Amino acid sequence: MKLRVLILINASAVAITLSCVNYYFQHNLYDLSITFGVSFVTSFVVFYYLIEKYVYSKIKLIYKLIHNLKLGRDLREALGENMSADPINDVEIEVKEWAREKKTEIDVLRNQEKFRREFLSNISHEFKTPLFAIQGYIDAITDDDFDDTDMARQFLRKASRNVERLTYLIKDLDEISKLESGEMPINYTKFKINDLIKEIFETVELKAQKHNSKMVFKQKYDEPIMVTADRDKISQVLVNLLDNSFKYGRENGTTSVSLFDLHDQVLVEVTDDGNGIEEKYLPRLFERFFRTDSSRSREIGGSGLGLAIVKHIIEAHEQTINVRSTEGIGSTFGFTLQKVKQQIPFPGMPTLKS
Repeated sequence: MKLRVLILINASAVAITLSCVNYYFQHNLYDLSITFGVSFVTSFVVFYYLIEKYVYSKIKLIYKLIHNLKLGRDLREALGENMSADPINDVEIEVKEWAREKKTEIDVLRNQEKFRREFLSNISHEFKTPLFAIQGYIDAITDDDFDDTDMARQFLRKASRNVERLTYLIKDLDEISKLESGEMPINYTKFKINDLIKEIFETVELKAQKHNSKMVFKQKYDEPIMVTADRDKISQVLVNLLDNSFKYGRENGTTSVSLFDLHDQVLVEVTDDGNGIEEKYLPRLFERFFRTDSSRSREIGGSGLGLAIVKHIIEAHEQTINVRSTEGIGSTFGFTLQKVKQQIPFPGMPTLKS
């Protein structure tokens, strides 16, 4: 519609111009009207043909190509599609939408580049710290030529601890890489989540005593809840979350585990009564090497990848994990697991006893 109006305006302008020129020389109204009619029709036809051939058809092709590229279809299909009656307007809409999408992609790429730089900086620092410590202890022992055996033993023990830290770091990085690439499969089995939590309590009991932490798993959760998940990996999730609660909880604090029935899922929550986490840090808490308190985190130890591994394991199960925290009160980490669907027996069906 806009194109036809534009052609009419141009044809009218040409016709009026030619008519005025003819009238200037002939001074004849009849010739003026004939000239105007002929020039208008001729101009309209010429303009319509030229614009249709060299502009309109090109715009239609551009629109078809953009449309097919967005849909991810073969470009050869573009030539055989029926397009709308106003491709110029369609091109405008498509280009604006394309520009918005590209801006979003650019923003995502910038965020990824920022994350990549931070990750490289963090990982180089994590490796550099224990390596320099090991090198320092070995140089000190070498310079002393083992004259002070007590000092040598002490330095070797410290070097050994830094080697262990490097080992944990490499192991955790390898695990995250395999989880992200799908090389570490999820082996689904059916098990009682209650029993697993009690087993993990026994496993981490010495760590809890070391940090003077009390663990609580209430008796009301004794009724068995069957879930479908990778038992070993969920064990790792629980150990990591409990270990974090001991490390960052308060002295003589309490860590409790709770279960909530969510129809076809079960929500597992690990709660401590520590110092809590500032709200601004919560969105980044599951990032690799992210630390809210760098000095205390490095003093406590660990690879800084525990929560990142936890998140990857839960997401690999196609479940969710979240955290809520209040400064001075404590933190709660919760994740969901798929419950085993209970089969409803038909009337008269015999019940199997275990």
